[in-house]
Amino acid sequence: MSNILPREVLIVTIARLLEGVRHVAVGASSPMPAAGAMLRRALDEGTQEVRLSILGSVDHNFFTNGSCELFDCAGQGRIDAFFLGGGQIDGQANVNLVGVGDYPQVKVRWPGSFGSAYLYFTVPRVILFREEHSPRVMVEKVDFISAPGVSDPEVYRPGGPVALLTGKGLFSFDKARPGFTLESTHPGENLSSIREATGFAFDHPGSVPETPAPDAATLALLRGRVLDELAETYPAFAADWRRDLAALSQPA
Repeated sequence: MSNILPREVLIVTIARLLEGVRHVAVGASSPMPAAGAMLRRALDEGTQEVRLSILGSVDHNFFTNGSCELFDCAGQGRIDAFFLGGGQIDGQANVNLVGVGDYPQVKVRWPGSFGSAYLYFTVPRVILFREEHSPRVMVEKVDFISAPGVSDPEVYRPGGPVALLTGKGLFSFDKARPGFTLESTHPGENLSSIREATGFAFDHPGSVPETPAPDAATLALLRGRVLDELAETYPAFAADWRRDLAALSQPA
């Protein structure tokens, strides 16, 4: 996989996690989830229509009233997948978007929870995504629960986490246990390196496979159509990606 960029591994993995969806919503400042959703749409073209709602986009967003319509659509059960990140994520898939330390006297303040808890409860396939995978992000217990990963059995909750994707690996989430299972490690990583970077315990198979690489056709689609589409909403990210591809093609 020496000719494949780390971000491309993440984007292709996102597209795999979205297999079978009809409507994907992506929040603001989320270029890799947006690219993964665009790739899913391109892969399914001709067999299934995948609708994208990418906040901040003109070409890839049919909402006209921003997050208000997003929340209404989610509450009506018309969004199949959404992405959620956090300053901290723990082993029960709790997400912290508020800050570090004892609330309200937090030592570090983040933007806030906004509608994260609502979408976590209503969207059936929530993918936790955070590129940084370190002990300060993947913690044993979050300092503040912006959005809970699990709820009591009597709580009506059609939505919730199904996976956690980071710059080091892919985890699935079992609501019944509850907890994460390491499904694959990205190139250059292994079970030992991921354990060292993770503050919570997780399950894993006896032999953890490497995250699959995209085939040539998928990679061509990603670097062609998807990259062109992404540039409308995320021009700086697209430009960086193109520069990395140009460097990749240079002789050593």
